[in-house]
Amino acid sequence: MIGDWLDIGWVNEIPVRGSRVVKVTGGDDIAVFRSGEGKVFALRDRCPHKHGRLSQGIVHGGAVACPLHNWRISLSSGEALGEDKGCTPTVPVRIDAGRVLIHRASTLAAAA
Repeated sequence: MIGDWLDIGWVNEIPVRGSRVVKVTGGDDIAVFRSGEGKVFALRDRCPHKHGRLSQGIVHGGAVACPLHNWRISLSSGEALGEDKGCTPTVPVRIDAGRVLIHRASTLAAAA
């Protein structure tokens, strides 16, 4: 951990168009995604619709499809796209020398 940031590993440990899960004690896990363009995003690992694990969804462009009902969730905002309504909390991410860091306080807030 670096101050308020939690080091969760190397960028290349997150599959392109895939995710990895960060376990949060006492709350919902955080899904960390890497887009096809190599951008990294973090969201609470819960769809706002039926609480499907977003980490198990398919990433296309800037969104992930929930594995339960195919809702598309924006990786940058957490908002449901199209006609669907709802939002899942986002967690700030930064890359430092190839390492992925997520904002520690935000992981706890997202899990609440």
